[in-house]
Amino acid sequence: MPTLVMKFGGTSVANLDRIRRAAKRVGVEVAKGYDVIVIVSAMSGKTNELVGWVGETSPLFDAREYDAVVSSGENVTAGLMALTLQEMNVPARSWQGWQVPVQTTSAHSQARIEDIPPENINAKFAEGMRVAVVAGFQGVSPEGRITTLGRGGSDTTAVAFAAAFGAERCDIYTDVDGVYTTDPRICQKARKLDKIAFEEMLELASLGAKVLQTRSVELAMRYKVKLRVLSSFEEQSDAAGTLVCDEEEIMESNVVAGVAYSRDEAQMTLRSVADRPGIASIIFGSLSEAGVNVDMIVQDISEDGRTNMTFSLPTEQIQRAETAMDAIKGNEINYTDLVTDQDVAKVSVVGIGMRSQSGVAAKMFKVLSDEGINIKVITTSEIKISVLVDRKYMELAVQALHDAFELENAA
Repeated sequence: MPTLVMKFGGTSVANLDRIRRAAKRVGVEVAKGYDVIVIVSAMSGKTNELVGWVGETSPLFDAREYDAVVSSGENVTAGLMALTLQEMNVPARSWQGWQVPVQTTSAHSQARIEDIPPENINAKFAEGMRVAVVAGFQGVSPEGRITTLGRGGSDTTAVAFAAAFGAERCDIYTDVDGVYTTDPRICQKARKLDKIAFEEMLELASLGAKVLQTRSVELAMRYKVKLRVLSSFEEQSDAAGTLVCDEEEIMESNVVAGVAYSRDEAQMTLRSVADRPGIASIIFGSLSEAGVNVDMIVQDISEDGRTNMTFSLPTEQIQRAETAMDAIKGNEINYTDLVTDQDVAKVSVVGIGMRSQSGVAAKMFKVLSDEGINIKVITTSEIKISVLVDRKYMELAVQALHDAFELENAA
């Protein structure tokens, strides 16, 4: 029988009533003739609760025990979903990561999937099981310890299973009914897209869109897994949602597919840094070793052998970055001051149509200028333009760009 992967996020399984609703959707697909692999998250709020308990018990916790605790939320959901399906006379059983097994690296709390041998689950399908309910977010290390994949890791689990089992499709059920041109809470004109290319979704996910985890999109793009984003709260079970697919499957691409934003950005500037070969390598090498995710980088024109180096980073990583820069000041580099601005936001436009359409950057900058919004930093790629602006102008910028690129007409 063909295989379908269905993933249900925390809000979709937040209580027993929602688990029953999700199980009914699974039953519909089984009736169509699919063998179904269901990937479940922990009930909404449960992972945060477990993380809090770990922190209270041991502030400097053992990462192996952290994974053992926080992975338990998915185990509960998987068992309850399997029981619910059995009550519906659908042959189902639950699977924890180590039982499949989902083989991962040993990097606890940030493990990466290395292999998912399909033999164990396929053997059960051959015996008459119709649904394998798998605990998402978790796996097993080469040492035999439970591992977790990082927050949002159930999306990655679902895509990895779809790739490993050659699934016809991977349906991601969440609390939104698809991928929108921007956040509908900010822009009432936002429209749901019928289709979006992998590359566009990857950029939107990395730029702040919360619909899919970045790693899951990377995996889907690599293995050509068709992804469909759907709402578990829609009454009709055949709602179209948004299909994330190859660029070739989209007949006519919009120049801009969406506008993304990220509130939690900061801007950091090293003032009067010596402008000589190797300085950038020292600065950003130190930041990388400290686990700081740098995005935008701007270096001023050198004057008298000195320059300013500006970069953006997540606000939660400011202290880590400041510590890293303090450690190299005076030893490896000299700078007069370290200035941090936490009152900024990143706004981006994304679209594969930019490859063949000129003038997108000029239009974007003029729109922002007309609204009196000053651009602090700019970064671009083949299908993306991002700017850093004062946070108070973020919503205005999103709305103005959405209007200027006529995304209310997107489909």
